[in-house]
Amino acid sequence: MRGLHSDTGYLLYRIGLRSGQLFNTFLQESGLRLRHYALLRYLTTTEGALQRELSARLGYDPSAIVGLVDDLEKLGFAERRPSPDDRRSRIVALTENGRSFLRDSHEAGRRATSDLLQPLDAAERDTLHTLLQRIAETELG
Repeated sequence: MRGLHSDTGYLLYRIGLRSGQLFNTFLQESGLRLRHYALLRYLTTTEGALQRELSARLGYDPSAIVGLVDDLEKLGFAERRPSPDDRRSRIVALTENGRSFLRDSHEAGRRATSDLLQPLDAAERDTLHTLLQRIAETELG
């Protein structure tokens, strides 16, 4: 394993998988997965978004977005509304139930992150977050 652990890309990949597993475990009770959570979190940053925008911003296939939004609508966490600019398009917006779910799940998410980053002290966690943010802003827009 030592050879694999010398590859930063591989380490990022494996840690990303582990992070996803931890988040999916805490989301399991609600019936949601990390992809649903990411979509809800994105919707907190906007008054609503077209499905194609969600696909581009989150890096998910457009067909996957349709299913995710369907799931969130069934739970009452998101809703599709007519676009004011184009009646044929629908905007996906966070509902109050969705906001409430995110508030309630915030602490569980923090615990999952804390478990993952347990080997690091507070300063190292801050540094890691800053570095990951810089990469994300460059690579993910």
